[in-house]
Amino acid sequence: MKRTIKKAIFPAAGLGTRFLPATKASPKEMMPIVDKPLIQYAVEEAISCGIEEFVVITGKNKRAIEDHFDSAFELEEKLRNSGKKKLLDEINKLSHINFAYIRQRVALGLGHAILCAQPFVKDEPFAVILSDDVVDPGCVLLKDMIKVYEELKCPVIALEEVPTSEVSRYGVIDGVMDGGIYRIKDLIEKPRPEEAPSNLAIIGRYILTPDIFDILEKQQPGAGGEIQLTDALRELLNRRVIYGYLIKGTRYDAGDKLGYLKATVDFALKNDELADDFRKYLLDRVKQTA
Repeated sequence: MKRTIKKAIFPAAGLGTRFLPATKASPKEMMPIVDKPLIQYAVEEAISCGIEEFVVITGKNKRAIEDHFDSAFELEEKLRNSGKKKLLDEINKLSHINFAYIRQRVALGLGHAILCAQPFVKDEPFAVILSDDVVDPGCVLLKDMIKVYEELKCPVIALEEVPTSEVSRYGVIDGVMDGGIYRIKDLIEKPRPEEAPSNLAIIGRYILTPDIFDILEKQQPGAGGEIQLTDALRELLNRRVIYGYLIKGTRYDAGDKLGYLKATVDFALKNDELADDFRKYLLDRVKQTA
């Protein structure tokens, strides 16, 4: 079936302050989980959904992202001459993908990053994937969201239930269940726990329509002095219906140190080459520290 969502935006211009000093000169998006950088997991997720065109919103000190998805002639020749075909195939598995890169000159927030992609998106619906929100490769969250869009032709944002004490870290929705998904009534960016309308937090997967650009162009800075996508979506509610889709799988906040470590452990335990030895190490380590 031909997909209606052919383009994906990967915002990658953030400063990565939660991982300093590691991210002082290296992109947060290139931090590895086992043997692949965060952004590659996001790209592979998009490919599995039939998405064909990719734009990365970059900033200063992000050149490593472009290099990662580029060819590496000397490395490829060395692997080829050494007979390391498996590794050669692994580094070339995304070589057929064409990427566009747009520089966000100043980190003015997620809403502004998406606005930078307007010339690439034009008048098509599109996906937004935040690479530091890592979902288990077996989770079909984005595929399900695309199916909802294809049925309803409305923006769809991913949701996760979080503890009430953590709602101030997220955009939060007020909504009502409608046929297995949430019809959103309101959105609030980073509310205090006592002001949050629910514990349904917005996480880093969006299916958006191009009319969001008209709003983002006029959007005033919100929380943190940034152009917040949540604020723009709140304005979009005055024009059209927006739905929320609750994740049915595991999501890791890999932009947070604890979330990153959890993802690393869980992904390593699913890696055929590492799982047995790593599990044994973890069990032994727990016994030593108990």
